[in-house]
Amino acid sequence: MGNRLTLILGGARSGKSHHAQQLAVESGKAVLFVATAEAGDQEMADRIEAHRLSRPQAWDTLEAALGVGKAILERKPSGLVLVDCLTLLASNVLGQFSEPYQPGKYRAALDEEIEGLLEAYRQTLAEWLVISNEVGLGVVPATPAGRLYRDALGQVNQRVAQVADEVVMMVAGIAVKIKG
Repeated sequence: MGNRLTLILGGARSGKSHHAQQLAVESGKAVLFVATAEAGDQEMADRIEAHRLSRPQAWDTLEAALGVGKAILERKPSGLVLVDCLTLLASNVLGQFSEPYQPGKYRAALDEEIEGLLEAYRQTLAEWLVISNEVGLGVVPATPAGRLYRDALGQVNQRVAQVADEVVMMVAGIAVKIKG
């Protein structure tokens, strides 16, 4: 059958992670959970721990803030890969730079990161669930850095959606299929 990619989009607290985890459990496959979050403060550490506790203990967890595609390939997944999430991955890439940001350098680094992730997808026979925030429905960020990030993540989402076999939008905990 080959590999298959489902992109799960939604706003903050829309139920993206819960839905993806439910699909992973229902698949019955061995799961590689790829966590891109980094604990920059105690509140984020608490969120990461809550996410960790919500996952089945049998799942293999890979914590990778950058170089995610390469790290996934090193694990040689064959069941299901759940990437949570592109939103934080794009933030991690931006965090490598300092202000004033150079949009071209950020976009090039983010493109390289996403291409590495998509190459890992192409090289596996695993089913993939990839989570990202839909940032095109919110307010326009007040800062140039915020707008750069929002625009770049929007472009990443478009790129992954083009490759995806299925795209689901989460709205108030309800999955709405928009592709596939």
